[in-house]
Amino acid sequence: MSFKPVRLLLAIVLVVVVWMIACGPVPGARAEDKDSPYQEIQLLTDVLSIIQKNYVEEVDLHVLIEGAIKGMTETLDPHSNFMPPEVYREMKIDTRGEFGGLGIEITIRDGLLTIVAPIEDTPADRAGLQSGDQIVRIDGKLTKSLSIMEAVKLMRGPAGSPLKLTIMRDSLEKPQEYEIVREIIQIKSVRARLLDQGIGYVRLTQFQERTAEDLTAALQQLRSESGAVLTGLILDLRNNPGGLLDQAVKVSDLFLPSGLIVYTEGREDGSKMRFSAHQQDTEPDYPLVVLIDEGSASASEIVAGALQDHRRAVILGAQSFGKGSVQTIIPMSDGSGLRLTTARYFTPHGTSIQARGITPDIPVRQIVIEPAANAGDEHSREANLENHFEPIEPEKNPDTDKQVQSRLQAEDLKDYQLMRAFDLLKGLRVFSRADKKAA
Repeated sequence: MSFKPVRLLLAIVLVVVVWMIACGPVPGARAEDKDSPYQEIQLLTDVLSIIQKNYVEEVDLHVLIEGAIKGMTETLDPHSNFMPPEVYREMKIDTRGEFGGLGIEITIRDGLLTIVAPIEDTPADRAGLQSGDQIVRIDGKLTKSLSIMEAVKLMRGPAGSPLKLTIMRDSLEKPQEYEIVREIIQIKSVRARLLDQGIGYVRLTQFQERTAEDLTAALQQLRSESGAVLTGLILDLRNNPGGLLDQAVKVSDLFLPSGLIVYTEGREDGSKMRFSAHQQDTEPDYPLVVLIDEGSASASEIVAGALQDHRRAVILGAQSFGKGSVQTIIPMSDGSGLRLTTARYFTPHGTSIQARGITPDIPVRQIVIEPAANAGDEHSREANLENHFEPIEPEKNPDTDKQVQSRLQAEDLKDYQLMRAFDLLKGLRVFSRADKKAA
């Protein structure tokens, strides 16, 4: 995408600003020119000149220019912002998966600083922060007037240092304070394991530079553990706040042999892009269930939307976050960066999920499951009756003997959405076996 017009405009603005401050306001501007870009820039330079000459204290021009740029981006959307050099450096570190902080993705929603999702196994996640939580204060500082990047800067810090967040959520009567100790956040974006013979589970926590590559390796490891084949896979995108667009495309491409994955529409020709799947290295056509929830955003929604539109996967869970815009990072000459929303993205069927989200094929709200203390003991069975016949042992089935015991963990059994996805895949496997026998 070409951003020469943007850079040229910024260069012109800076040249005009310096010249106007040196020369002062231009007298006698013609009324018919009041709507021209020059007149709009003159208004900006007039204000800068007045502040420099009349403000009670001397103000650095660079600080004023940076504040003006920040103000411009804040009139746009919640995801566009100006990043000073130190913030821009932190942002580049994020995509590599290591930084110092709490481990949350944030946005501005209805004017309030809101958590998109806590990142799994980070201080924020362990403290109990949730998707949709509103951050009212950061170390006592009200967040109402903060930009996202200002909030990020406040929450970043050296490992071991404490931070107080004041949180409000729907279930709370009043804001609750959390004291969280910062850590070096090292995000492993792909986690995989077998849940049962042939049924794999993959959790994607973010879309980073190596996510698609690490996912390919994880799937190969699952096949190796399962005996060369997978009979089903659960792809868990819950509380995945997104990340890199190219990684979302590559992850989708792993499961689609052909067809459109996502396309973007913007004002510039360079922002109008189409991404399609390729046959090479496509995963086998085993049953696939994708888990999403309110914390699934951006790149997660691209993957879920593509697999849903192509009927490659069953989408199970809750309505996703609804971030359907593309941000481009434009490096500036002084080491700062401009994050600018340059396009909207659309699913293969032309659906924009902006402020709407992906609707699951099977809506399943998350609930906490606690097994009963005496589960299974309250009913009498034939085996409990006196003088009952002993069961006849069936002949050994070689196929059955090859099966391994279920690898479900105690925490899995409490995860209602995961267990519904698991039950769905087991049911499909049963029907698949029945079809083979009938044939």
